[in-house]
Amino acid sequence: MAIWKDSAPAPKPADPIHFDPKPATPEPTPAPAAAAPTPAPARAASSQESVIASDLTIEGKIEGSGHVRIAGKFKGDIKVQGNLTVDPGAKVTAGAIAANKVTLAGEMEGNISGAQHVELTQSGAITGDVKAGSLTVAPGSRIRGHVECGWGKDDKPTSAS
Repeated sequence: MAIWKDSAPAPKPADPIHFDPKPATPEPTPAPAAAAPTPAPARAASSQESVIASDLTIEGKIEGSGHVRIAGKFKGDIKVQGNLTVDPGAKVTAGAIAANKVTLAGEMEGNISGAQHVELTQSGAITGDVKAGSLTVAPGSRIRGHVECGWGKDDKPTSAS
């Protein structure tokens, strides 16, 4: 006894394909009327995410306005006006890293500057300096370097008298 009932009719066998060795002469087609080009749909930069897959190793420079997720290995500078996510098992080696938000679950060697927020998850490790508006450090994460948090772009620490 069947549990489901097929509602679609069985497909018909395909008609045989006939090949004519003589090329057909194309008939002239009238020129289409000038139509206004249709604009491409607008996509917000914040919804785009570029991914470096776990089986990739890339060396170079990343710049842009979208989000970046690194699951593999990357060596080079990163400057994005979106979020940077480094997945567990990923490795980033960079001289300079700038992003709105940096979420680190993998390993990073390099300096993070100009981030609004940096989050080190339990599996995250950073060797380098961090300058960010705020920093979240989960138990078990590792950090080795100088950390400055709470300072805006134009703020300078005041010296004690």
